[in-house]
Amino acid sequence: MRRPVDINTPAGRVQGYCDPQFEAVLAAFVDNFTQRGEVGASVALRLGGRPVVDLWGGRKTPDGEAWDEDTVCTVFSSTKGLMSLAAHLLADRGKLDLDAPISSYWPEFAAGGKEAARVSMTLDHTVGVPHVREPVALGGFWDYEAMVRRVAEEPAFWTPGTRQGYHGITMAWTVGELIHRAAGMRLGPFFAQELAGPLGAECWIGLPASHEGRVAPMILAVPDSEWIATTFIQDALTNTGSPANLFMRDFAIFDANSRDCHAAEVGSANGIANGRGLAAAYSPFANGGLHEGRRLISQDAITRMGRVSAATPDDATLRVPTRFGLGFMKTMDNRRLPGVVNSSLLLSEAAFGHVGAGGSLGFADPECQLSFGYAMNRMGTGVLLNPRGQSLVDATYTALGYRSNAGGAWAR
Repeated sequence: MRRPVDINTPAGRVQGYCDPQFEAVLAAFVDNFTQRGEVGASVALRLGGRPVVDLWGGRKTPDGEAWDEDTVCTVFSSTKGLMSLAAHLLADRGKLDLDAPISSYWPEFAAGGKEAARVSMTLDHTVGVPHVREPVALGGFWDYEAMVRRVAEEPAFWTPGTRQGYHGITMAWTVGELIHRAAGMRLGPFFAQELAGPLGAECWIGLPASHEGRVAPMILAVPDSEWIATTFIQDALTNTGSPANLFMRDFAIFDANSRDCHAAEVGSANGIANGRGLAAAYSPFANGGLHEGRRLISQDAITRMGRVSAATPDDATLRVPTRFGLGFMKTMDNRRLPGVVNSSLLLSEAAFGHVGAGGSLGFADPECQLSFGYAMNRMGTGVLLNPRGQSLVDATYTALGYRSNAGGAWAR
């Protein structure tokens, strides 16, 4: 049973539907608008492939038109999860060997200390090119071929496989070009043809002009003293040339509200979606690889997607402990660490997905057949989830009978 929702809040109306089992998710979503400063957002859940929650609300801008059922926005690094779904689909079809040398697909990459790098290293952030050292010109990220050349030529920051550091933007071209060469088509069209289209998922990596009017602009987070004092921001501000510094340098010129950005193919950062689209994209991966009774991907592939591939007590870019699968974030608990703000992602141990800058999230949890999507236009501080997104995740797991996340992962 899906109960229609239509609630007025001072920040705008909340609409959609919600299965009674997930009333706590609705309550948390409303609280985001009334207590946590949400401007516009959407959240959606599928259980066993069946839509059980689809909510949207607020406004596209603080004083502007309503965020409606079809509103979408930039989901930043949540795009990495979508790109990784495409990579695993190719691997399952025998088109992309995750254990092979990158050079077997992309000979030009085998330079500058990267000669022995393997495909899997591009997915778990150990390949050693988290950034390009020389600045990228304004608008340069939209030039796919030029960025592929830059990344291939970039000398490794470390011997591939020996260290882990978040590849905040360059993953668009390390993974994206491998998909291009394995599939014989670029990431954006491949994702649309093989995943978004068949799944009915309104997610794009390269937005057609016909949908531009649906996009809500992103609202940057306002730094506060607590965020500025974090290890990550202090490294970014004071350690010129460090991965954290280069990440912030590049993010500053990444104009996510431009049409040029929306139209480009940046598989690490410029995906356009809403909660419904993210939940639909992850749904088969939460349900044994099946979509409407037909197999999309094997169970063995999903098992590999859910495993931890690399973990570190000090990510070279994000400067917090991180845990990654092959292309996906795993549950990470940094709540008790000093010098961090909003730097945790509390899921079940079985779940895999990806957070986007500011707080968006898409993930699959095969343990409980859950797929989840959350997208919003007001960005929060921190490098992982902020309380708006985590409150929705917490309410979801509680509704499913999970007991606690005190151990660092939601457990029954």
